[in-house]
Amino acid sequence: MDASPLLLSPRAQRAFGRLRIAFNRRGEQTVLAVLRQEGCFKARHPRPEPGAIPETVLLNTSGGITGGDDLALSVEARPGTHFVVTTQAAERFYKASPASPPATIRSDLRVAEGALLEWLPQETILFDRSSVDRRLSVDLAPGARFLGVESLIFGRQAMGETVEQISLRDRILIRRGGRPILHDATRLEGQVGMLMARAGTFADARAMATVVFASPEAEALLSPLRERLGEGLLPDAAVEAGVSAWNGLVLVRILARNGAGLRAAVIAALEQMRGGAALPRVWQL
Repeated sequence: MDASPLLLSPRAQRAFGRLRIAFNRRGEQTVLAVLRQEGCFKARHPRPEPGAIPETVLLNTSGGITGGDDLALSVEARPGTHFVVTTQAAERFYKASPASPPATIRSDLRVAEGALLEWLPQETILFDRSSVDRRLSVDLAPGARFLGVESLIFGRQAMGETVEQISLRDRILIRRGGRPILHDATRLEGQVGMLMARAGTFADARAMATVVFASPEAEALLSPLRERLGEGLLPDAAVEAGVSAWNGLVLVRILARNGAGLRAAVIAALEQMRGGAALPRVWQL
């Protein structure tokens, strides 16, 4: 009998997940219509307080993501619905082996006429030598609205971690009526330590976020957001923010020296965009 230890193939060790969610309108309420789960990708739906916005909380039961992992999400906001999609905690992308392909994450969101989908995941933490290929695709009907945030933190500074080498491809594509209104792409490849130190790129920031709101009233938020984000939130964290608006879209870019500063600025932007509505409960834990 061969007494050698069982060796799993690299493919067998990778995480796989598929998740499909859809919401319907029933009277004055938004209700869950479809929930299909496969592999490590799960969703939970806390019972909302009276009058609160329904929430979908995403969970990755694999405990983190590394090279070769494959996750795909499909979310459909049907006519007249309004709900929030968030995550249980910050997602972590761990070091990938040199031979492994990048982790692939695909999120496809569809928002129908009269619906509002809020995409509010918590931060993504990238570890040194992680390898990620991620895409967020949003298809809006002409009368749909979308609020979304994507936050990246490069290493946990409180743990003394730094990111010197990485492979990151991160894309956000938003269409309205089939026509692109935003195509945002970030690519970092190889040795990035010096690049992140340059004044013209990250200026020593170790955290960044993009917040976008697509809505007929979005452009009216330009001045209030500039004023709110110019109030000197956590000045010792060196937070910088810029706000632009055009064609029914407002876009916020944030750079921060650490995750705490980034989170404070993102919360300030979301509070302004959401009219002071409370953030998902998982954000407050």
